[in-house]
Amino acid sequence: MSEPAASELIELRRRLHAYPEPSWCEFYTTSRLADRVEEIGVDEVIVGRGAIDPDERLGVPDDSKLERWYDRAVENGARADHLESMDGGTTGLVAILDRGPGPVVGLRVDIDALPFEESTEPDHEPAAEGFRSENPGVMHACGHDAHTAIGIGVLESLADAAFSGTLKVFFQPAEEVLGGGRAMAATDHVDDLDAFFAVHVGLGHPTGTVVAGSTKPLALRQSRATFAGESAHAGLAPNEGRNAMQAMATAIQNVHAIPRHADGLTRVNVGSARAGTASNVVADEATLELEVRAGTNDVLEYMSTHVDRILRAAGEMHDCELETEVTGRAPRVDSDPELAGLVETVAQRTPGVDSIESHAPFGASEDATYFMRRVSDRGGHATYVVVGTDHPSGHHTPGFDVDERSIEIATTLLSDAIGDVLSEVAYTSH
Repeated sequence: MSEPAASELIELRRRLHAYPEPSWCEFYTTSRLADRVEEIGVDEVIVGRGAIDPDERLGVPDDSKLERWYDRAVENGARADHLESMDGGTTGLVAILDRGPGPVVGLRVDIDALPFEESTEPDHEPAAEGFRSENPGVMHACGHDAHTAIGIGVLESLADAAFSGTLKVFFQPAEEVLGGGRAMAATDHVDDLDAFFAVHVGLGHPTGTVVAGSTKPLALRQSRATFAGESAHAGLAPNEGRNAMQAMATAIQNVHAIPRHADGLTRVNVGSARAGTASNVVADEATLELEVRAGTNDVLEYMSTHVDRILRAAGEMHDCELETEVTGRAPRVDSDPELAGLVETVAQRTPGVDSIESHAPFGASEDATYFMRRVSDRGGHATYVVVGTDHPSGHHTPGFDVDERSIEIATTLLSDAIGDVLSEVAYTSH
């Protein structure tokens, strides 16, 4: 990449950083990206409903939240035709470079932000340099703004390149709630992929490091459970109530007591619990949000089955109705060694790379694995690339930031790796 191109991508990243949007509310972000890829001159842009399967979405917020962010996007100048395609929270887009017969390659980058306030400390570069989040209570605290800029950079790098084949860049919504990967991977845009790349910056790896193929992401299921009982006066007639808070407390205590499994690591956490109105009222409703993770997909099913049984039993024990909803999910899929090996080879000639790891454990969960599983099931190859970046605080913290040099490194690495696949019949499965 040339220096001006790198500067333009940094400027794009900063504009995205200043206007973060939460999962399934990325109306303005999607519209701005559609404008940008049209300027690049791609062959096809699919915006919103055509880029995802709406029925496969998870973690979609309520209508009032969607409307607020939709209206905000209108106020900020998002295009009407784009917004019409995203009505009801069907955000995201697919950009396609079609150069005729040949390999078909996909790249996925995520575009959503997280729901908390960004730091105002003077040593926090976005605050010091004037691109801190303008949207109260929302910030890019995981690098998705950098990922999005990298996706644009790869399109720009390959738009004028001579190759025979097709590149599809998936700008995926709702990764932070693990609700968008499944919806986008379920579309026919993924049917013909011979090779697939996903990318993440940081994850504890410093600037200059490349992990060619991340492995061992944790399989995950997130869910919400609501117990419905009946209120009563806690002093006058507690026997007339059906205590939803007791049902919730019983469930919390017992999901944390699920026996661990000999075949793989397990995680369980109740992250939110809400119930009650006053000390003298028997709570008639209680809601908890929880997740289970596991080292294998089979062990995740074991954990999920136990959770569901415990929730049902807790409701029955306290005579409360139970309503549950899966709000996020992701399978475990490891990177393909062959495609990761190509990335490792390309990294050896990529400027700015001084340390290469063939593989490293991911440690958390990611819904790009839905793409990876579908591509590999159809005989293709998939790898999850980590490009190191120095970050002053951990991911998902108010002080998170990226070393913007990593944007150029990642764009060059992925452009060259994808270019190699587009000219290498060894990775063609169709």
